[in-house]
Amino acid sequence: MISIIFGYDTGVMSGAMIFIKEDLLINDTQVQVLAGILNICALVGSLMAGRISDYIGRRYTIVLASVIFLLGSILMGWSPDYAVLITGRCVAGIGVGFALLIAPVYSAEVSSAKSRGFLTSLPEWGIAIGILLGYISNVACAKLPLRLGWRLMLGVAAAPSLILAIGILKMPESPRWLISQGKLGEARKILLKVSNSLEEAEKRFLDIKIAAGIDENCKDEVVEVSKKESGGKGVWKELLLRPTPAVRRILVCAVGIHFFEHAVGIEAVVLYSPRIFKSAGVTDKHKLLLATVGVGLTKFAFIVLSTFLMDRVGRRRLLLTSFTGIIGALTLLGACLTIVERHHGEKILWALGLSIASTYAFVAFFNIGVAPVTWVYSSEILPLRLRAQGYSLGVAVNRLMNALISMTFISLYKAITIGGAFFLFAGVSLVGWVFVYALFPETKGRSLEEMEELFGGEARKSQGEAHV
Repeated sequence: MISIIFGYDTGVMSGAMIFIKEDLLINDTQVQVLAGILNICALVGSLMAGRISDYIGRRYTIVLASVIFLLGSILMGWSPDYAVLITGRCVAGIGVGFALLIAPVYSAEVSSAKSRGFLTSLPEWGIAIGILLGYISNVACAKLPLRLGWRLMLGVAAAPSLILAIGILKMPESPRWLISQGKLGEARKILLKVSNSLEEAEKRFLDIKIAAGIDENCKDEVVEVSKKESGGKGVWKELLLRPTPAVRRILVCAVGIHFFEHAVGIEAVVLYSPRIFKSAGVTDKHKLLLATVGVGLTKFAFIVLSTFLMDRVGRRRLLLTSFTGIIGALTLLGACLTIVERHHGEKILWALGLSIASTYAFVAFFNIGVAPVTWVYSSEILPLRLRAQGYSLGVAVNRLMNALISMTFISLYKAITIGGAFFLFAGVSLVGWVFVYALFPETKGRSLEEMEELFGGEARKSQGEAHV
């Protein structure tokens, strides 16, 4: 649900920017700032959310994210001028940062190993559904009066934010977070509810206790744990200053995959697809918005497909397949747009058709692998004691790259042509393929507690009562 809200805000802005520019009379630089500022603020939100979720829990962090996003949506829907609109976008961005961190972490910590890939990729379903709804909202509100249309597009996101803030209170807290707080009895009850059998629940309970540094034979309902462990203190030192070789490799993979998710240029297509299609030769405003709806439909269809493949095919194979397809699609898109640009004024139908097809192919290959696997893989490989804050670092890099692409794409394609921009993204994608091939082990079917060992570290066997 929280991902649908985020996806809607991203998707709806692609069309809303057309009307905002016309209504508020802003220039291309202000349009780029409007597109990217949400992600700059999301970077701040994600860095805050890791520590906060370690203190107040995963569930209440989702409530906080919903309330922040609610306020941002109200401000954007009301905004009488550009300054208020940017303020609302910034507030919503902080909520997005919280949401992007906590949704996959919560999903991974509640899920069992067999279904974790599917369940942890559900937030990507939400983002895809949200983006599609945003595109549909663009078309539906396009014929409303100019002053009302784009404000309604942006303000309507307040309603699901309120529903989520109330609804999440009925959800269970993460059992892994509860164990890190020493609440063993409460965690065991939740594991019995979210596991397929008593044996599975007991095994997960034992594994999490060991990973948290609690004696595996402890039968107490509540134990006292080190404040350093329960509050997340000392995590940054272990992550950045004195990491073990295994933790260092995990961090490079977690942060690296978030970097490449947006460095391949997907945000250019999601936010600026009307401009891309216009460059390819589609000039009618209504047809531009309809072509953009096709991007949303493609994204949703392939995200759904990927969730069923995740636990069967595996994370590594999906990533490599995805990057291979992205390289091909971006190269073709760059070539077609270059041809159209060199024949300025002529309508080359085959190049127009291939441009649209390669855009859809790029979106398809991106969403079959890179989009869902980024969030699943990075949320599952970090050890429990480092997960929330380590994951926040990955999300911060993710938002930084998202903002960088959002805020520079117009300037980039004006400097090196729109075809050149996509050739550049194809080159970055090739580097991403090499990065995954060289560093990423397969995690399919592994428990969260096995990950550090998989990356070359030693399993945290009962170091026991050191933290009890």
